[in-house]
Amino acid sequence: MTASSADPSLCDLGREELGELLDGEPAYRLDQVWDGLYRQRRPLSELTNVPKSLRQAIGELLPPALTLVRTQSADRGTTTKHLWSLRDGRLVESVLMRYRNRTTLCISSQAGCAMACSFCATGQVGFDRNLSVGEMVEQVLGTLQEAGSGERAVNSEAAPGRAINIVFMGMGEPLANYDAVWAAVERFHGDMGIGARHITVSTVGVIPGIERLAAETLPVNLAVSLHAANDRLRNRIAPINRTYPLRDLARSLADYRRAKRRRISFEWAMIGGVNDSDRDAAELAAYARPLAAHVNLIPLNPTPGYGHQPSPAGRIEHFAAELSSHGVNATVRQNRGTSIDAACGQLRADKLVTVRKGNRPTRGARARAER
Repeated sequence: MTASSADPSLCDLGREELGELLDGEPAYRLDQVWDGLYRQRRPLSELTNVPKSLRQAIGELLPPALTLVRTQSADRGTTTKHLWSLRDGRLVESVLMRYRNRTTLCISSQAGCAMACSFCATGQVGFDRNLSVGEMVEQVLGTLQEAGSGERAVNSEAAPGRAINIVFMGMGEPLANYDAVWAAVERFHGDMGIGARHITVSTVGVIPGIERLAAETLPVNLAVSLHAANDRLRNRIAPINRTYPLRDLARSLADYRRAKRRRISFEWAMIGGVNDSDRDAAELAAYARPLAAHVNLIPLNPTPGYGHQPSPAGRIEHFAAELSSHGVNATVRQNRGTSIDAACGQLRADKLVTVRKGNRPTRGARARAER
C-alpha cells in the first residue's frame, strides 16, 4: 500500500491509534514501538527488538512525514538549521541550538505564516498550511537523531545529559494551529518525558488561543511577540493587533498568569528608529510591569523584505537600562545563526524555490489560518 501526502505518518498516530493498527500482534509490541520511538528516540528501522517484517509493514503504511533536505551550521557548530521537505513538497525549517548545559529546539508549526509581521521573513513569504502533529513531532525526533544520543530530556528516564527545551518559535503562528500544536505538546511531555517548564509556546497575540492555553492542565511557558506597546505602531508591525488590540491582549495575559502562575515573556525586536526610543521603553514598561512580564530584547535580524536596520548595541543596552529603571526585568538576547538565516524572524524555507511576489496575506487569509 502506498501512502499519499494526505495519509498520516507514524508520528501522527496516538498510542491508542497505533494499538489499533497493531491489533493481532502481541500486546508488548505496542510498548516496544512506542517506547522505542519516543523514550529511546530511535528511528523505526532501528527498533531491532521488533520483527523486521513488522517494521517494514508499518513503514510502508505510515511513512515519515518529513525528508531532510539540507543542514547548515553556524556559531562553531553550536547552531544547526534543518530544512525539511513535507510530502506535498512544501518546505519548513527548524533550528537546534546547543548551550553549555542545555539544548534548545526551535520548531515550526505552519508552512509559512498569515500574521504578516513586517520584519519577519516567514510572514513576508505568506501562508501555505498548518502542520500536522506528526510533522511537528518529527522535527524534534529527526533533529535529535541527527544530533546523536547525547541530547536527553532533563527528566527523562535515560541517563542525564543536556536539558532539552522545545520552543514553538519557528515558522508560523502556533496558536493559529492550536489543536495540532497542543497534541504535539502532550506528545513531548507525556511520551518523550520533557517537562512543561521546558516547553514554550510563542504567539503574536492570538487571544482565543491564549484563553484555551490557560485552560489546559500543563503549565507551559508563554512568549508573546510584542515589538510595540502602543496600538498605532503595533498595527504596523504586527497587523493582528487590529483584531486583538493591546488592551484586550493584556486582559487575556493577566488571566493566563493567574491560571498558570507562570511568568510571561515579551519578545521585542530592536528596530533602529522604530521602537527603540526612551518613550518606547516607558510604554513597554507600563505594559509589562502589571503583568510581571520578562522582556527579551532581540537585535533585529536582516530579512529581504524589510528595509530597517537593527538598533545599535549601545542603544539596546540603554533601552534595557531604561526598562530596569522602570522596574522591568529585561535580557538582551544573543543572536544565534544569523549567518545561515536561522535567527529570530529569518526562517523562510524558500531557498530552493522562487519567492512568491505580491502575496501579502489578506485579512481573510489570516482568519482562515486561525481556524
